[in-house]
Formats: sequence, structure tokens, C-alpha cells
Amino acid sequence: MDFTFNDEQQQFADALRRYLDKSYGFEARQAIVRSETGVSDAHWAAFAELGLTALPVPEAQGGFNGGPIDMLVVMQELGRALVVEPYWATAVGIEALRLAGSDQGEDASLLERAAQGEIKLAVAFHEPNARYDLFAVETTASGHGEQLTLTGTKSVVQHGAQADHWIVPARLNGEIALFVVARNAAGVKIADYRTIDGQRAATLEFNGTPARRLAGQHAGAAALEHIADYGTVLLCAEAIGALDALNLATVDYTKTRQQFGQPIARFQALQHRMVEMLIHAEQARSVTYLAAMRYPSTDADERRRAVSAAKARVGQAARFVGQQAVQLHGGMGVTNEVAAAHLFKRLAIIETTLGDVDHHLARFATLPGFVTAEA
Repeated sequence: MDFTFNDEQQQFADALRRYLDKSYGFEARQAIVRSETGVSDAHWAAFAELGLTALPVPEAQGGFNGGPIDMLVVMQELGRALVVEPYWATAVGIEALRLAGSDQGEDASLLERAAQGEIKLAVAFHEPNARYDLFAVETTASGHGEQLTLTGTKSVVQHGAQADHWIVPARLNGEIALFVVARNAAGVKIADYRTIDGQRAATLEFNGTPARRLAGQHAGAAALEHIADYGTVLLCAEAIGALDALNLATVDYTKTRQQFGQPIARFQALQHRMVEMLIHAEQARSVTYLAAMRYPSTDADERRRAVSAAKARVGQAARFVGQQAVQLHGGMGVTNEVAAAHLFKRLAIIETTLGDVDHHLARFATLPGFVTAEA
């Protein structure tokens, strides 16, 4: 299978990398992390100007209708630069509106505004006691017609406090449905905090909060899982970029660190370790590209199989490469003064977002064909 990017995708990646290299260096990123909001409006406006916010939006709503491969190109570059802007959260929110909403009315308006960079979105996947179970939803919706309200709590909502609208799974008459909630709606409490990787997350409490149900053809539990798979593919792509950056940083550091009168990069044993790090990253890359290709499949089990295989392999690579990088950096590898420590932290969070290695291996094993293949 040919995974070569076409000319447009490569040009887009090159333009984004040039911008990030020039304006989003490590020190600039650290300044944003330490700011009160943890994000930068100026960089978000630049992303919109570059076309990032319009990329995943359908053409009918002013976007470029970019697919998973197009998004993979973008997420790799964002992962390399350790970008902390709410792009992943908004892209997943756009996919939620595309899958579960309609292409008219308020849904279309939200997509148009997201494409222009006017608003940010977030999907509130998690609940306090759910662990990685997407369907352990205790938040409830009540009311009739368009007069609906939500009651419940969502935890670790990625960039939840920075979003203008949330897509919230809740139970209506016992069944999971998806709802749109505006940030300024009544009865919402937001607890914003910084995560260990410099990103932002929030706990959202709804108490009789007005909500609008997404009433697309597919807007239930199956859509929620589909949206989560999309988010997982994007996370895997971001991890590939971070793995590349961490491998490069490690090689560069071993060329400067001296021991026994020579750079430690000359030691054959350490060269073998760095080769293993590269192999892990390349294997993770291949299975991530495959997941991006399989995501649009009409066969849900094929999509689940590819996505879970990618997340499990990326998680394994993230742990191995991160641990080796820290060891090869020595004490510097765990300090906030070097990018390697922050890359490792980001990879650790990616590994545990939307299911860790064990969760996705278990999911993979339950899919049809696994026992037959084993036999």
C-alpha cells in the first residue's frame, strides 16, 4: 500500500512546519503554557489563516473536506512542535457535528464558524467513574422536544474551558444521544486546569443546563464510538510527530554529551538502543497510516480493528521511546529545561487518552476474526 503524501498534502505540511519552526519554538511554547489561559489567540488566528481550522470541515460549510490522511499530515506537525492549542479538540468536535448532526441550521452554522476559526469545540467523552468505557454514561437528559436539559458531570474534557460549544453524550430515555451545549448556557460549572503535558482540561458540571440534541441520522452510541475512533487516529498521528522529534532530540544530545573523552553517540551499545527507538517509531507510523486509511470504511469492525491496533502499537512505542530517551539524556531528561521531557509527558498522556494499550488490545481481541486468526 502506498502511503506517499500527494503534492498538496506535502506542501501543506511544509508550510505548517515553517510557521511552527519560526513562531512556535520551545521557549514560545513554554510561555503559552505558563500563561493564564494556556493557549494563544494569536496562534489560533494564524492556524485559521493557514487553513487548519477549515481543513476537516465539509465544503458545503466553507471547509476543504479534508479526510483522515489530510488530518494525519497536520497532526504530525503539531506533535513535533508540542502545540498546546485546542486544535485536536476542535477537529474532533467538527467530526462529531459532521457525523451526528445535519448539514443545515445550527449545525451548519457551527461548522461554518469553526472553519473560519471563530469558535472552538470539544467533545466531553469521559465521566468520573467510567475509566475508558465510552458507554458508561450517567449524565441524563430530560424534557421534551427542543426543551431539553442536562444533568451530570464530565471529567478531563480536553480544552473544555477553551471551547465555545461542547458535544456532550447523555442518556435520554435510557439511550445514549449526543447534545450540543453552549459555554454560556445556564447551570454550567467549569473547573479548568493544566495537565502534566502542558495542555488544558476541564471538569464540566451540568445542572439543568439547556442543550440541543443532535438529530442526524447517526447520533447515538455508534456515533459516539465512531467519533472516539476519529479522535484516536488523530492522537496516534500526533504521537508519530512527537516520536520523531524525541528521536531526533536524543540523537542530537548523544552527539554532544561526552564520556571517556568522546561523544556517547559513538558507543555501539547506545547506537543499538537508538536504532530500536527508530524501529518502534516506524512501526507505529505504519500502523497509524493504515488506521487513517481504514477509518472511512463502511465496515465498523474493520475500522475498530485498525484503530485499536494503531493505538496499542503507538502506546507501546511511546513508552519505549520515551523511557530510552530519558535514560540517554541522563538527569537532563526529566527537567523542564529540555524539550525531551515535555515530549515524553505528552506521549504519556496520549497513551492514556481514549484508551491505553491494555484497553485497545482487549478491544481488538473481542472483534470478529481474532480467534480464527489465532487458530
